[in-house]
Amino acid sequence: MVDQLGISPQADPGSLDRERAAADHEHWMQQAILQARTAAEHGEVPVGAVLVEAGKLIGSGFNQPIMRHDVSAHAEIVALRAASACKQNYRLPATTLYVTIEPCIMCVGALIHARVDLLVFGAREPRAGAVVSQQNLLDAQHYNHKLSYLEGVLAVPCSALMQAFFKAKRGANQRGN
Repeated sequence: MVDQLGISPQADPGSLDRERAAADHEHWMQQAILQARTAAEHGEVPVGAVLVEAGKLIGSGFNQPIMRHDVSAHAEIVALRAASACKQNYRLPATTLYVTIEPCIMCVGALIHARVDLLVFGAREPRAGAVVSQQNLLDAQHYNHKLSYLEGVLAVPCSALMQAFFKAKRGANQRGN
């Protein structure tokens, strides 16, 4: 017997919640990917981020350090700034940040200070990732806020954006551009 939602009574009652959460994570990561594409269109490293509260977008951003002449204008920081302006508060509890690539040390620190609840990232960043790749900052117990994380959401398209961008850059450099 199957109920109206197509769920067998013997099914794991949490499985539907997990499926909905996975669909939500993929939806918001797609939005972050759109931001990353915008970065690439501007010649910036293609990283995009969106900040969500209660299912609503409150901030978004893409990498812009070259455009803004600002070393701190990473996608995560730009999204945090937009959300802080939207909420009129630098603290952003009960929010989730979606970012295409594992954040660096600076961005992880900003997420902790902003009191973001959950970080969801697509692909690992083997050179500068501060969550699992080079540093494990979120494993530390001495912070005044615990930031949870989920990795690997749409990792393949997130990684493909980076690979295509740097392949094109290398090709341009070899041609002398």
